[in-house]
Amino acid sequence: MSAAGYWSIVAHGAAAIWLYAAVGFVLMVIGFFVLDWTTPGPLRQMVRAGLPNAAVITAAGLLSQAFVIVLAIYTASGNITEGLVRALVFGLIGIAAQTICIRLIEWVVGLDVGDLLAHRRFAPATLVVAAAYVAVGLIIAAAIL
Repeated sequence: MSAAGYWSIVAHGAAAIWLYAAVGFVLMVIGFFVLDWTTPGPLRQMVRAGLPNAAVITAAGLLSQAFVIVLAIYTASGNITEGLVRALVFGLIGIAAQTICIRLIEWVVGLDVGDLLAHRRFAPATLVVAAAYVAVGLIIAAAIL
């Protein structure tokens, strides 16, 4: 392989990393705002105030969204443009599906997440919500494959 060919491959790979990182970051930001918007109470303020249940549920939600986004990027093959569009579309669909599934699980289990988030002390039911986030994220991520 010539030096020009080598550097062309490196440049293409570096551009792909930056572009996929940008798409991933945008999806994580969108995912956080959807999580904040669909969760009772000002989630960002609760996390900043140090409320433990809000922090655990937010962390689980972000981790769960990361599973979906990573698999959306992982399955995006072909040329960069097609891959970026595919990652963006699958990521957005995954965030929407995850949000709907989580709200349904909360309803089925009968948890008042707004009340749970506002507790100043850790509540064990927080683990149920966190586990649901992680489980749903894994299921949607596997569906993307």
